[in-house]
Amino acid sequence: MMPEPVANTLKNAGAEPPLVHLENISKSFGKVHANKDITLDIRPGRILALLGENGAGKSTLMSILAGKLHPDSGRILVNGRPATFDSPGAAIRAGIGMVYQHFMLVDAMTVAQNVLLGQSDKFFLSPKKMNEQVGALAKEYGLAVNPSARVANLSMGERQRVEILRLLHRKSEVLIFDEPTTVLTPAESDQLFEALRSMSALGKAVVFISHKLPEVLAIADEIAILRRGEIVDRFGPKDTPSEAELARRMVGREVLLTVDREPVEPGEVVLELEQLSGDGLQGVDLTVRQGEIVAVAGVAGNGQKPLVEIISGLREPKGGTVRLMSRTWKEYYGSRRRARPGPDTRPEGPLGRGAWKGALSYIPEDRKGIATMQNLNLVDNVLLTTRQGFSRWFFLSRGHAVAATENMVKEFDVRGGGPETRAGQLSGGNLQKLVLAREFYREPRIIVAEQPTQGLDVAATEEVWAQLLAVRERAGVLLVTNDLNESIQLADRIAVMYRGRFMDVLEGEEARDVDLLGQLMAGVDPRKS
Repeated sequence: MMPEPVANTLKNAGAEPPLVHLENISKSFGKVHANKDITLDIRPGRILALLGENGAGKSTLMSILAGKLHPDSGRILVNGRPATFDSPGAAIRAGIGMVYQHFMLVDAMTVAQNVLLGQSDKFFLSPKKMNEQVGALAKEYGLAVNPSARVANLSMGERQRVEILRLLHRKSEVLIFDEPTTVLTPAESDQLFEALRSMSALGKAVVFISHKLPEVLAIADEIAILRRGEIVDRFGPKDTPSEAELARRMVGREVLLTVDREPVEPGEVVLELEQLSGDGLQGVDLTVRQGEIVAVAGVAGNGQKPLVEIISGLREPKGGTVRLMSRTWKEYYGSRRRARPGPDTRPEGPLGRGAWKGALSYIPEDRKGIATMQNLNLVDNVLLTTRQGFSRWFFLSRGHAVAATENMVKEFDVRGGGPETRAGQLSGGNLQKLVLAREFYREPRIIVAEQPTQGLDVAATEEVWAQLLAVRERAGVLLVTNDLNESIQLADRIAVMYRGRFMDVLEGEEARDVDLLGQLMAGVDPRKS
């Protein structure tokens, strides 16, 4: 069945009035129109999924609703009454809360203390009363977490539940989730979906932003698709199309959603780790050859960060051996250790300042803090790791750098501006595409790609996957990701990381076993039980 015209209300949306009505919302950043006259209803007892390409306007729209941004025009009605949110606190007081990808919890405090922090009417509550209050709330919504546990000892899924409980305790009626499964194991994602269904059944309105189409189809009652700042399609439970059709409507063309991973003959070893220890790592062994992709799969916080920073030269190994293209860590990077990692503080060594090409390229997870500098334009951000390629003696050929940046923007479909646009004006997904374009331009022999498609839409993800597969002809790729499907689609071998060690390095059929991979990510090896 074809969807109804966008201007109409969904027939299956029900007669119940919306909790929130967004009316003709518009927001621009300079010449970029992030939202254009968007009208949208958010209804109680329903899960609304927002889909769209990177830069389509999803996060901008929800940031307006959550009080982080102010619309240029349009209005917001809550329970039929006009509302103006000049801060996130004002939105929360109106019953609207948002769970962000990066949790804002105090690790040293317990679950109950975090939930009640700044929210209790009373001057003092005993730990017992706090635990009872939070425990009852957790039970009501099916959010299994120990109220007396310290946040520092919780898994990422449990921490997310604490964030949700904070909003529920504040009587939030509308809960917005921005890419909520990014840091979760498959089992924790299933638990989150059950909690979302429980909240919906109890009358809460849930907004679910995700690029993972199978998740959207599994959880959503309604789907709204944004393209270039406008709502172009709406679907209800009776007219939701297939995954492939959703992808096509998002990007305006057919998206395959899978890759053709032709085998490449492995070449020489470009990266070798032997008993790498310290900084939370425990005897890590691994080799990566030219012509292969080796994925490190695991929930964030299990040792991936120190592993990546050691390989990329941002911290010195404390124990064990690291060899990069047959050189030891100190031979490759030199003995100089940087105090603060960043694109402008790369390690130097025998490869020195001329190591901009044919060496190691690092694609950081933190695209805004490490990979780029937000106040610089796109050309200067490209030059952060490629300057030597445009320099002759003391002279920089900026014209060539501008032309190269224009080509990168075009080839990788970086939307939101041109070479002179500041990096901070790009959406997260488009910024990630710029970083990928810059690092692939360096023609590396080793690529350390940390969450390279996090926050990217299906079309951009498909393009990045194709680029990673193509680059195997000249490089070895270490792919660090918590997206199991990404590991399965791309990797020749998958190393599952848990608490600083590799549970196993899988290949063949075992590397395609989602249940086995999920359990290993949780620290359980079912083959040994």
